Amino acid sequence: MLAWIALFCLPSAASAADAPSFERDARPVFKAYCFECHGAAEIKGGLDLRLRRFAVRGGDSGPAIVPGNTTDSLMLQRVKDGEMPPGGKRLPADQIAALERWIAAGAAVLRDEPETLPPGIDISPEERAYWAFQPIRRREPPQLAGVVQHASQLAAQPDADLVRSPIDAFVLARLREKGLRFAADADRLTFIRRATFDLIGLPPTPGEIADFLADSSDAAYERLLDRLLASPHYGERWGRHWLDVAGYADSEGNGNDDTPRPYAYKYRDYVIRSFNADRPFDRFITEQLAGDELVPRPWNNLSAEQIETLAASGFLHTAADVTASGGDPVMGGNLMVTDMLKIVGSSLLGLTVGCAQCHDHRYDPIPQVDYFRLRAVFEPALDPAHWRQPAARLVSLYTDQDRAKAAAVEAEVKPLEDAYHAKQTKFLTEALEKELEKFPEELRGKLRDAYNAPADKRSDEQKQLLAANPKVNISAGVLYQYNQAAADELKADQAKIAAKRAEKPVVDYVSVVDEQPGTLPPTRLFYRGDYRQPQQEVQPGDLTIAAPDGKRFEIVPHDPQLATSGRRLAYARHLMNGEHPLVGRVLANRVWLHHFSRGLVDSAGDFGVLGVRPTHPELLDWLAAEFAGNGWSLKHLHKQIMLSSVYRQSSVGRPAKLAAGGGDARALDADNAYYWHYPVRRLEAEILRDRILEAAGMLDRTQFGPAVAVTADFVGQVVVKDELPRRSVYLEVRRSQPVSFLTTFDAPVMTLNCERRVPSTGAPQSLTLMNSEFVLKQAGHFAQRLRTLAASAAHSSPLAPREESPAASAAPPASPLAKHVSHAWQIAYQREPTPEEMELACQYLNEQLAALAAAGVKTDHELAALTGLCQQLLSSNEFLYVD
Repeated sequence: MLAWIALFCLPSAASAADAPSFERDARPVFKAYCFECHGAAEIKGGLDLRLRRFAVRGGDSGPAIVPGNTTDSLMLQRVKDGEMPPGGKRLPADQIAALERWIAAGAAVLRDEPETLPPGIDISPEERAYWAFQPIRRREPPQLAGVVQHASQLAAQPDADLVRSPIDAFVLARLREKGLRFAADADRLTFIRRATFDLIGLPPTPGEIADFLADSSDAAYERLLDRLLASPHYGERWGRHWLDVAGYADSEGNGNDDTPRPYAYKYRDYVIRSFNADRPFDRFITEQLAGDELVPRPWNNLSAEQIETLAASGFLHTAADVTASGGDPVMGGNLMVTDMLKIVGSSLLGLTVGCAQCHDHRYDPIPQVDYFRLRAVFEPALDPAHWRQPAARLVSLYTDQDRAKAAAVEAEVKPLEDAYHAKQTKFLTEALEKELEKFPEELRGKLRDAYNAPADKRSDEQKQLLAANPKVNISAGVLYQYNQAAADELKADQAKIAAKRAEKPVVDYVSVVDEQPGTLPPTRLFYRGDYRQPQQEVQPGDLTIAAPDGKRFEIVPHDPQLATSGRRLAYARHLMNGEHPLVGRVLANRVWLHHFSRGLVDSAGDFGVLGVRPTHPELLDWLAAEFAGNGWSLKHLHKQIMLSSVYRQSSVGRPAKLAAGGGDARALDADNAYYWHYPVRRLEAEILRDRILEAAGMLDRTQFGPAVAVTADFVGQVVVKDELPRRSVYLEVRRSQPVSFLTTFDAPVMTLNCERRVPSTGAPQSLTLMNSEFVLKQAGHFAQRLRTLAASAAHSSPLAPREESPAASAAPPASPLAKHVSHAWQIAYQREPTPEEMELACQYLNEQLAALAAAGVKTDHELAALTGLCQQLLSSNEFLYVD
């Protein structure tokens, strides 16, 4: 193989560098559409298209191509006619044109071709040269003329661009290529709102705004970020991002049953705590891939840290598990393993590895055998041949101390129960004897014997006797019919026993993905991905293409002295060693994506050939190197990004004049792919709900714990059960019952995972804000909050109007309605209303009050009018959007 690769890489003078070639123009098309039948698993019709020479030689129908002659090239004609590939899938016109140009130009190759080929599809030098598979190098930022490093210098050079960090230099270099420049800095109120929503998903408080606006130093920005990053709500905000890509759900996804996962929340809490603690991301990923291999066995008397580490392994069990309610465990297990590998592929590798399950990947250099190498890494813990249902993956958290406490409590309960049973027997006997007095003397003995005989030893005569005289069938459950006082006394004794037994430590569990010690199942490649057709055994390892030097990472054979195979731990450490070409780029790109609503690679889960090319590849490498080089600290990376001029820009860009002719920025870059202004971003679904609750004064900031249950209301909308106002990250994620309000605003339904949320704008969103019971109730709470504030003489506003609104009001007018309006704007928008807004809002309230009075509506007119105003604020663009 090595000799063949060396031969294949030899240069050839067959064509110029810019001329059409087999390697660049024909082979990618053949791989995507033809190799499956003509070169990969089989050679149909005797035609092999893996080499140009094979195509010229042709198959059973003769030569497939004739260099320089497109008319006689049979393969090209069949492609044009739609006969090939079979199945009705036609080649795109541009790819047919590429093949035609190549043949017409002589069907050249770039290198001398080998004499023979091994089975399957090789990885070509062109595929290895693809940007995502190159080693990550820390790029030096470009040196730019005409820039300043501090905002104060802009006064002397108003046309200069402000470069605060290497990030700015990379972005500005691309902007200048397009004739663009940075927008001006956003005002300070906008920045604190933006940063606060970005990092904790909640609005800044009046005091926080006042402190920041009063601090005119540039260091105020860093102090603000430090405070936000230290907030316990930071992990809730950024943990939600990771839960999306991990595919987290609180149910199994097993059809209509959709069995709850009662302990899945421990993984969610682990994620939130990890982000809050700035757990190094290499450790964070390692624990999720191999948490069980990091905790020594036996798992007894576990510490809080060990429990968290075991809970982290839930990452490998986020996919749906149809075996929770029975069925074929082998089929169900294979389905889950397939989905798990897709999640690992999109979240960490940024590749659609699942496309190589049935055959070599048609676009990316992932052979089918590489897919099964990855599967072999995880199969010892997720073995479909010995599949364990979810209940079998629970590890008890009972400690020796808990067991001792439980035994002590039971010892105290025993005499209470003995006394209870003795008393119960006494009361039942008394009731029986009293009832027997109503029967003839000769029947009493027989009835007493039948009653006292064990149920399974009663004669037929006794059974008939009791059936004919139901009045003597006295049990504890019906004792109240005979002696109410005795029944009440027994009930009180039961309550005492229950209260004492409640002192026992609660039995708790953590769901763990782990290997069964002493088992190491073989992984076999499946013919066409069918688990019922296993073929040769495959050893664990990373993707071949992920090794730039061609030396694929492979895991050493199992050490018999280890309790587990160690495969996942070895693989995790390999991924997070800082040198993997994919992982660092994928993770850094996700961080950038969540700050700017688009990634440097906009297809966050697909860095492959079908993905979007990076707009700033040098910056992406710099961020990846920065992330790994600073101990994988996510909070450090946040600060690097958020202190840059790119992040501090206003969302209102300025026109750019081209060197030749006129033009503006939107004509040059309508999608803002080059970041010439900060994007206008709508709040995500969970943050919108949280902000509504916060404005209403109802948000419960209690952290962690079991998921808040959801249920369907009388019209079929899925709502929060009992209307508990917890933060949305703690709501139950039921695959079959996603919360209606959240899905309306583009929260994902976890059929698998969510690589990137795509915001939409549609009528259902407006209708929800107009008619949702949730919004209407919170608008009412908001209105009541305004009345409470107005009644408080101690309340005063530290908030200022937006800096870009010079016509803002001074002190709020003395009118009670004006006070309500002022408070409403402060709460909803973190600013005072402008004079125009004040006038319109007061006019609306007065009109509502008059209309309600004229209609004779028997309600609190002021509260009803304020509720209408509050609902408008909760539905407004300024409330829904960050900037």
